[in-house]
Amino acid sequence: MNKSILNKYAFPFLQWYALMILLTIAIDYLLHRFQLVLNGSYLGFAGTFLILLSFLYSLKKRKILKSGSPKRLLNLHEYLSWMGSIILLVHAGIHFNAILPWLAVLMLLITVASGLIGKFLLKKSNENLKQKKQLLIAGGMSKDEADKKLFMDSITVDLMKKWRMAHLPITFLLLIFSLIHIVTIVIFSS
Repeated sequence: MNKSILNKYAFPFLQWYALMILLTIAIDYLLHRFQLVLNGSYLGFAGTFLILLSFLYSLKKRKILKSGSPKRLLNLHEYLSWMGSIILLVHAGIHFNAILPWLAVLMLLITVASGLIGKFLLKKSNENLKQKKQLLIAGGMSKDEADKKLFMDSITVDLMKKWRMAHLPITFLLLIFSLIHIVTIVIFSS
């Protein structure tokens, strides 16, 4: 019970985010090591496909898709988005020569962070806050005393609930930058 929300949930979030970056670096290193760097440019298709496939959850949530378990589709959304992001980061590599790829990668990183906040922090933090409050009240503390003792944790959880308002527009910006990137590649590769 003494573990704060920050220690219990923020650090695992950071670990998943760091793992994504480390996997990207490792895969990019292997492509360079085995002189397969040109194959990295084709990974954009695979990463984009995985992320687009992950939107089955959004279709189910908006009742456009009738079949499928929402929980399974959410898990699929999280997994495919994370894997697609790794593949797209490898695709981007460190070969930036224009502002558009920088913006697209920045939006990708922000979108992944936003999604991970929803996955790891919000749900678990809300549950943890309720458990802490119940334990304090069960231990003889009044509701007001428990609220005062958990004030900072409560503010943290309330701020994290705002992530939903940001995740959708961030994802939309990523889509716009990705589409512009794809269109410019098609136009300038001819």
